[in-house]
Amino acid sequence: MPRRNSRGMTLTGNDMGGRAVISEIRHSLAGEWALVVSDADAYANPADIPDKARQIPAPVPGTVAEALEKAGRFDRAHPVSLNDRDFWYLAALEGQPPGPARLLLDGLATIAEVYFNGRLVLESVSQFITHDVPIVLKGQGQDQIAICFRALNPRLKASGPRARWRPQMITPPGMRLIRATALGHMPGWCPDVEAVGPFRPIHLVRSAENEIDALRLSAGLDDAGVGVLDVSFRFAARAADLRIACGGFTAPVMISAEGLLTARLEIPTVIPWMPHTHGEPHLYRVDLVINGAAHQIGRVGFRNIALDQGADGKGFGVEINGVAIFCRGAVWTNADIVRLPGAREDYLPWLQKARDAGMNMIRIGGTMTYETSEFFALCDELGLMVWQDFMFANFDYPASDPAFADLVRKEAVDLLSSIQGSPSLTVLCGGSEMFQQAAMLGMPERFWSGPITDDILPAVYEELRPDVIYAPNSPFGGAMPFSPNEGVTHYYGVGAYCRPLDDARRAEVRFSAESLAFAHVPEAETLEEHLPVMPVHDPRWKARVPRDRGASWDFEDIRDHYLQLLYGLDPMRLRREDVGRYLTLSRATTVEVVETAYAEWRRPGSRTSGALVWTLQDLLPGPGWGVIDATGLEKPVWHGLRRAFRPVTVVLSDEGTSGLYAHIINETANARSVTLTLACLRDGQTPVVGGKIDLDLPPRGTATFAATELFGAFFDAAYAFRFGPPAHDVTVAQLFDRMTGEEIGSAFHFPHGRSAALHKAGLSARLAREADEWALYLSTDRLAQSVHFDLAGWRASDNWLHLAPGQEKRLTLTPRGEAPSGPPSGAIRHLQGGEIRF
Repeated sequence: MPRRNSRGMTLTGNDMGGRAVISEIRHSLAGEWALVVSDADAYANPADIPDKARQIPAPVPGTVAEALEKAGRFDRAHPVSLNDRDFWYLAALEGQPPGPARLLLDGLATIAEVYFNGRLVLESVSQFITHDVPIVLKGQGQDQIAICFRALNPRLKASGPRARWRPQMITPPGMRLIRATALGHMPGWCPDVEAVGPFRPIHLVRSAENEIDALRLSAGLDDAGVGVLDVSFRFAARAADLRIACGGFTAPVMISAEGLLTARLEIPTVIPWMPHTHGEPHLYRVDLVINGAAHQIGRVGFRNIALDQGADGKGFGVEINGVAIFCRGAVWTNADIVRLPGAREDYLPWLQKARDAGMNMIRIGGTMTYETSEFFALCDELGLMVWQDFMFANFDYPASDPAFADLVRKEAVDLLSSIQGSPSLTVLCGGSEMFQQAAMLGMPERFWSGPITDDILPAVYEELRPDVIYAPNSPFGGAMPFSPNEGVTHYYGVGAYCRPLDDARRAEVRFSAESLAFAHVPEAETLEEHLPVMPVHDPRWKARVPRDRGASWDFEDIRDHYLQLLYGLDPMRLRREDVGRYLTLSRATTVEVVETAYAEWRRPGSRTSGALVWTLQDLLPGPGWGVIDATGLEKPVWHGLRRAFRPVTVVLSDEGTSGLYAHIINETANARSVTLTLACLRDGQTPVVGGKIDLDLPPRGTATFAATELFGAFFDAAYAFRFGPPAHDVTVAQLFDRMTGEEIGSAFHFPHGRSAALHKAGLSARLAREADEWALYLSTDRLAQSVHFDLAGWRASDNWLHLAPGQEKRLTLTPRGEAPSGPPSGAIRHLQGGEIRF
């Protein structure tokens, strides 16, 4: 039964429709409901359900798949369709006095009927709309709630306006007429787990002493850096004195010509909100002071967002508070494909790992589902910008249908009303790949866009969140919507299209809202516990490898292409003869590819303003797109991204006959005193030529040096002129903090390829307990590529890294969960097969 009598005070303005209730009796109907499964349309209303019908305990908020899984009747790895049955959620309200009340329903997936005491009080046809339903309670335990989720399949067969194109990715075609997530309807992309049920919270509200609605919060900076907070709302009570308070300042509430209550507050000493890679994500509480008593109605960050399109007007650069931000991160999938959860504790592990990797932007794509205000609150705190697609993807939607258009507007209003004042929201986008789909199927440009992206969504954006950037679709811009050299692209030149690594530069990517999709192999411990089958050869393995529907290849084939390109080995032969080495090289391959691509995109002189990886997390354990596996364990590629995303770093670029260049980047607001060293090594060990330079990097500064500037004379570090046999097989750049001597970052260039620099390195390791942490010191007699660790219960501060000779590298070891007893122990390996244990 639902949990009873949760009495309290709402402390944010992020409720439905911009409502903030200052003092209320709110009953969460979270808890265990009864679930009855029936044939489609077997019962017209709850009175038709027989008393002997089997009832299954069902969590609310939750999904049918979750309830059935808990009952042992559903397997997320081999899901059965849920779209051909009806599902009834039943609950009794106990301990409630009679009288008026409201039902607040934050999300019903998808075709739903809500009955109160046997009477139909709501019909919902969108997963993405919230509902506020007035009811009158009988009290004394006589009140019943029933929610029926009707079978979706009959509705999917309904006819609608003729589509001008039909995409392959989302099935069936009738999904274009239904406002529901595409999750569960993308064969080859995600498990076929369909979203059904009350997946967002349900509350019963009895009374409110002070209630405000139509709440709007806007926080920004004026030209002098003064914080400006604008607040407007409607107030359903009387008060002798109303004031807005924030940051130690207050302002009186005034009445506008439209009858709204408004206030403008200026805070001269405001600390701006910045992405964590470039500053501090500072937040301020906003209070409504009623007759001297303060009530929190929201939380804001003061920041200005601008779009920099470059000198040619073709770019897509994000500026926060006048600072150009290189946006890097990943596309969000879901915290749990079965539960579709929306609580802070569900989001935190994933978003914390995103931040730990140095990501500063998360994209919620149009094939996913809207997340809750808790998601944005965490991104606010962590300094993660959010690119938010509206939930439209690939289809030609029936925007000419007035009822459909009304649903579109309502879901946009609900979303943006729930995240008023959230500083992390950075980009609002009309959806995913609609323009691209039309263009790739040969439709003329006039058909790419339409009323949804051109009229309905921009109008809501202008009304509710004009402080952010609006993009009509992702991708868009250029000769074709997907052209990488203008606007926003989905870049898979390096990746699905098997282009050489230097295509990352040649394509002149301006901003990639998704890129670098590979079937990333998880660590061995995940495979041993969750997918203990023969890799590659077992059908259960292949079922976890993502693929495009109808394609003759999958994303493991793409990874294999780059394995052969990087290491000169036949992946098919490796699969047959040494599957363990194949997996090791597969893990190393995607690490190397992402580090190489981001080095190109981040170097000074690059026209790229940002690139996001497809995707952040897997939905099932296995070789999926995610850089974090479905268990929450970082994949090897996560460590490569962490190095590629460092705010202060060094990268190398091969400029052909112009030579090898080292680029130093400082994105922080602080000056840095650094030392750059460069060394060309023969056999990964013997220095052939080298040099170093000390410099002071200004805040937000960069520096570029030709290798010959450090060497003091000509040396063909890029091996472009090929005067005789190669003199070296690797160039190592290292950036050190001049004050502490600690290494900040490193970069490696392989003039003849990585396979020519694979050496039987002699690794050494020593473990030390220092203060309250374990330190692991590594050294090698020659270059060791892709050094990685097998440490049961422990996590190294870096992994899958290249180790250069000549110095000890210090890593810290932290427990993954509860600290194991005794010191860390395990194995250290590298690509040439060497291994040591400690």
